[in-house]
Amino acid sequence: MDTGNTAFVLLSAALVMLMTPGLAFFYGGMVRVKSVLNMLMMSFICLAVVTVLWVLYGFSMTFSTDAFGGLVGDLDWYGMRDIGVAELWDGYTIPVTVFAAFQLMFAIITPALISGAVADRTKFTAWALFVAFWVTLVYFPVAHWVWAADGWLFEKGVIDFAGGTAVHINAGIAALALVLVIGKRVGFKRDPMRPHNLPLVMIGAGLLWFGWFGFNAGSWLAADGVTGRALINTQIATAAAMLGWLFLEKIRDGHLTTLGAASGAVAGLVAITPACGALSPLGSIALGLVAGAVCAWAVGLKYRLGYDDSLDVVGVHLVGGVIGSLAPGLLATGHVQSDAKGLFYGGGFDQLGKQLIGVGAVLGYSFVVTYILGTVIHKTIGFRVSEDDEVAGIDRVEHAETGYDFAALGGSTRPTAGIGTATGAGAAAPADTKVDA
Repeated sequence: MDTGNTAFVLLSAALVMLMTPGLAFFYGGMVRVKSVLNMLMMSFICLAVVTVLWVLYGFSMTFSTDAFGGLVGDLDWYGMRDIGVAELWDGYTIPVTVFAAFQLMFAIITPALISGAVADRTKFTAWALFVAFWVTLVYFPVAHWVWAADGWLFEKGVIDFAGGTAVHINAGIAALALVLVIGKRVGFKRDPMRPHNLPLVMIGAGLLWFGWFGFNAGSWLAADGVTGRALINTQIATAAAMLGWLFLEKIRDGHLTTLGAASGAVAGLVAITPACGALSPLGSIALGLVAGAVCAWAVGLKYRLGYDDSLDVVGVHLVGGVIGSLAPGLLATGHVQSDAKGLFYGGGFDQLGKQLIGVGAVLGYSFVVTYILGTVIHKTIGFRVSEDDEVAGIDRVEHAETGYDFAALGGSTRPTAGIGTATGAGAAAPADTKVDA
């Protein structure tokens, strides 16, 4: 055991854990005032549900010995049994328990990312049930494909340094499937749905940016030169993506918004995640600029195509994840695959083909299973609250609480009509959308 590497991965795990509350703030500020507590809780419940399932069987399904053709691990480590405190993760200098704790934080935040797409209309109990089944049927197997030494995508040489396929594409396409199942919010494309608290959005984005250094750099499981490359590329691409988003926003809308800056930063973080160990600093700038501009454009697709992705999970995480996952085939200057074998991969059409296989496999599997799972829940216990409850306020209905006590300030407790979620993070609403003063 190397105490320096162990301490670094422990710290990285704590940073990644902080990302889930950061995501809660980021999403919470973007919804209407009557939904902020529900939005926060949709992220926080993932901390509870996924942690318990990870211990019971999730870690074993993801990282135990392969049970079936590189698709899923066996259950030899159910309950995390037979893992000694001094036992090292194979090929590395950190304990298995430290590796398990680090990977747990990835499993927690991935379903939390989906929650932004179905904000303002989801039953909390149905959401918690969905999280339990989704991580079991989708996240644990896909993470095994990508990161387990005997996972089929890993063995093919697909590069995913820290989660472009397993986390962002996985969550993004699942968000699209779930939106198609449960339908649009009341008043979509008709009523103003603006962020109720932009400072909260900026705080959340800052926490995500901070925690992402653990997310990306920590994925190398050691503190060395590759770790340094991953960390600095994370910073570079995120900064460039913010500029790319704001540039397109200025050209398209004529203004630069705080929501656009926050969303651009997140788009850059998403895109660099799978490629942070494979790109040069200049390549990271190019990736960030492209990701920021393309994601800023993509968030407006929901108005043209008619799907109600409340907080633009598809436009940012799916699109950004695809861009970042293809980047190693286009921009890679060299990559040491994190399997302790010292294998080097460069860019080129061969690597691009491998990346396309990984992207396509995760897109197809996650969409189909999520759509079926969402449909079963929707047809049985119901996935969304009633129209009356949605209009009245999901916080009061689902949690018997409100985020703000307006009565104490001498005002009404009724939500203000003009306060709501983003009309697309930084995207212009269609011409027939009413916008309040």
